[in-house]
Amino acid sequence: MAYAHWLTRFRLYEPPNYNRVMPAPLTPRQRAQLKARAHALEPIVQLGQAGLTDAVVAEADRALAAHALIKIRVGGADRDARVVMVEELCARVDAALVQRVGRVAVLWRPRPDDDAEA
Repeated sequence: MAYAHWLTRFRLYEPPNYNRVMPAPLTPRQRAQLKARAHALEPIVQLGQAGLTDAVVAEADRALAAHALIKIRVGGADRDARVVMVEELCARVDAALVQRVGRVAVLWRPRPDDDAEA
């Protein structure tokens, strides 16, 4: 037990969040529809030089809860680092990556209230 506490304290391990459900993988038709909807959007969240901080994750989570489909802009010169940051952000906010073009990525997560109305 002390070992798990040590890992949590130094952020080497984060306990799983069982209250969220990962979205199902997108079909090509769903992905195309989401790309079309995202075309007119402007980036809401920006990842800067500080990288993926808790504040950025919280803001992306709030934006996904409000809009379900968001664009983010990722700064940085290294392409591989940008890819890793986007994938990590998707994992931390339980969102599906719809599209990534250059420094802009589109994320989607279904809103819980939309499922209740259907």
